[in-house]
Amino acid sequence: MGKKIVVLNGSPRRKGNTSELVRAFTEGAEASGNTVTEFFLDAMGIHGCKGCFGGHSAQEHPCVQRDGMDEIYPAVRECDVVVLASPLYYWNMSGQIRTAVDRLFALEEGDGNLLRGHGRSCALLMAAEGHGFEDVVTYFDNLMGHLRWENLGHVLAGGNGDVGDIAGKPELEQARKLGESIR
Repeated sequence: MGKKIVVLNGSPRRKGNTSELVRAFTEGAEASGNTVTEFFLDAMGIHGCKGCFGGHSAQEHPCVQRDGMDEIYPAVRECDVVVLASPLYYWNMSGQIRTAVDRLFALEEGDGNLLRGHGRSCALLMAAEGHGFEDVVTYFDNLMGHLRWENLGHVLAGGNGDVGDIAGKPELEQARKLGESIR
């Protein structure tokens, strides 16, 4: 039986290089019998965390804010794998994905921690104009340690400044194989 995979796509461009990595990953994952649900965060109107500590993880709407996260919370609760996909902005993930990750904290509050552990795993897909991924990989590795999720690794595609630059590059095949490896 396949796994449930949630992709949080933090790119602002639906047809950009990060989205091409997501497409290749999804093809591989679905070919291995997995179910993939992608959330294109830029179109979801997700607001920043208020730091109110008012969340209740077991409630239908765990956060006091009502926005696009209402679609993401149930999917993350039920999934086996989370994929974080983002362009590299100033040696980190995009604001779209960082905001969504911050808001996942509501699943750690109140009625029991429904985020950390639970046998989940995670992968990172990134595209960038440059090649300075070291800081964001350190952040990702630390996040995996905090969440107690298995780190499935990452595909980091540098040298992609313009839309379409990633076409034909080996990182697309790496992303497809990463998706395919999830069983």
